[in-house]
Amino acid sequence: IMNCTFSLDKGHFITGEAMDKIKVENLTFSYDKEINAVENVSFSIEEGSYTTIIGHNGSGKSTIAKLLIGLLEKDQGSIYVDDVELTMESLYEIRDKVGIVFQNPDNQFIGATVSDDIAFGLENHQVETSKMQGIIEKFAEKVKMTDYLLSEPTKLSGGQKQRVAIAGVLAMSPEILIFDESTSMLDPQGKAEINALIQEIHKESKITIISITHDIEEVSHSDHVIVMDGGHVVMDGKPDDILRKEDDLIRLRLDIPFALKFTKALRTNGIDIKDCTTLEKVVEEVCQLHLRK
Repeated sequence: IMNCTFSLDKGHFITGEAMDKIKVENLTFSYDKEINAVENVSFSIEEGSYTTIIGHNGSGKSTIAKLLIGLLEKDQGSIYVDDVELTMESLYEIRDKVGIVFQNPDNQFIGATVSDDIAFGLENHQVETSKMQGIIEKFAEKVKMTDYLLSEPTKLSGGQKQRVAIAGVLAMSPEILIFDESTSMLDPQGKAEINALIQEIHKESKITIISITHDIEEVSHSDHVIVMDGGHVVMDGKPDDILRKEDDLIRLRLDIPFALKFTKALRTNGIDIKDCTTLEKVVEEVCQLHLRK
């Protein structure tokens, strides 16, 4: 059954289809005004979705993140958030909807303690002091950092620092959350922990998540993937479809998920199993294969 609502102002029924939270049209930007870092890029991102943007170094993916929040000013094209075009006039209205977690969490720390750091954004948003401690504790618990509220952020591990940065952004209740290479400086354990946290946030909230990443394993858990090369979008679609294009990904100097390599190896050794892009799907396929026997 299709979900429908009636629009009083337009006088017609609107179907309950997914809405675009972000729409980018023919976006072009150059740092030196000679070579375009991003050229004629167009894509849309559904509200509440988890989108990964991948590409080799210099592909333009981090430039896209900065353009989306107005840290860079486009040369051509348009960016829309909730159908409002990003301009100098709408910049702060749109920024109020967006939180961003950068590659190096040290660049985001302001407070002397974890608690102070989470509180910083709340103070800027003029949250009442009486309500602040409850919000701090809520999001510290969300990222499993309750025991570190009185610790100095600079003395934490890389993964813990990113958790604090994420808590500080979540506390401001963003509608869009951008991760700009937020796991690239972490060890494998820290990377896995932050990726699991991103997946948890996606499952439990209605936040639209955009992750700029090199991590092909993270891509396999997203809803939507945009692949960039040389400042252009070269692939755009569902991860299951994109990640099976092994030759194209290798040509772009990207990898394929371990789960896909594993299922291909199983087939090479005579085990009849279809391609899987996540380990969860591998386990499911192996169980089904066992039941069929």
